Amino acid sequence: MKTVSYGTWFGGVYGDEKNFFANFAVEPRSFLELYPEFVIPEDKKEAFLKDQKGCVIGKKLAAKYGWKVGDIITLKGTIFLGNWDFVVRAIYQGRDKDTDESQLFFHWDYLNEISKKALPGWADQVGYYMIGVTRSELAGDVAVAVDQIFKNSLAETLTETEKAFQQGFVAMTGAIVMAIQIVSFVVIFIIMAVVANTMAMTTRERIGEYAILKTLGFGGGHITALIFGESLVITILGCLLGVVFTFPAAKAFSHELGTYFPVFNIERETLYLDLIVALAIAFIAAIIPTRRAIKIRIADGLRRIG
Repeated sequence: MKTVSYGTWFGGVYGDEKNFFANFAVEPRSFLELYPEFVIPEDKKEAFLKDQKGCVIGKKLAAKYGWKVGDIITLKGTIFLGNWDFVVRAIYQGRDKDTDESQLFFHWDYLNEISKKALPGWADQVGYYMIGVTRSELAGDVAVAVDQIFKNSLAETLTETEKAFQQGFVAMTGAIVMAIQIVSFVVIFIIMAVVANTMAMTTRERIGEYAILKTLGFGGGHITALIFGESLVITILGCLLGVVFTFPAAKAFSHELGTYFPVFNIERETLYLDLIVALAIAFIAAIIPTRRAIKIRIADGLRRIG
């Protein structure tokens, strides 16, 4: 183990229950050592460390509520009842694009001192410990060793990696994720039906033209290339428009549901999937019209001209 820190989930809300965001009490020095991805100017960090009522907030949180350094924030406790005042001493920004910038953390000692007076049953207790390991491959062994130490005690532990913990938290919002997936499949099916109908109509209107091409010596391969090419152009243009509008839509989604999905990025794999689905729709939508155009006899096709 490299570093051990501790903290407690505070669970406060700002004014109204709808203004909920992650906020917790931590041992500040070891916590900041464990999370170097929270970038804080040195002078602001020192100001936070020296002020027991001080707190640090994320860049997104500050932008959402218009908070700045020096402001006093009052949170209404839902677990630790009462109104709690904090002074904003620093605003952190994420070093990486997937760093959560919508959190608030403050001194565990401040929570503990107030609890001794107002909530003695909660005093001198922590909610969780955070362990920093020297090498990531040792995380599993360390977790097993820690749980073994406290096995059959009055305070048994469940030690897991931060990634596993976050995945468990996301699983609680599984209904939202499943709803998005179902809607996505429905939309894909509707798009495929629309493209297939469009290709069927255009092919039917051009049967005479395909018959003329056959009389000029063009074979089934040429006609197939024309129909599949048209289908491909339609779907690729739609795909490109979808990709362009994906980013502002994702930004709006992240803004509205930032409490549940504080980090909502468009991965490169998503764009690849968009392209693959567009190609699949183009291929499926063009199969039946192509088959019909190839099989029609020249005489039957020419009768439709005029």
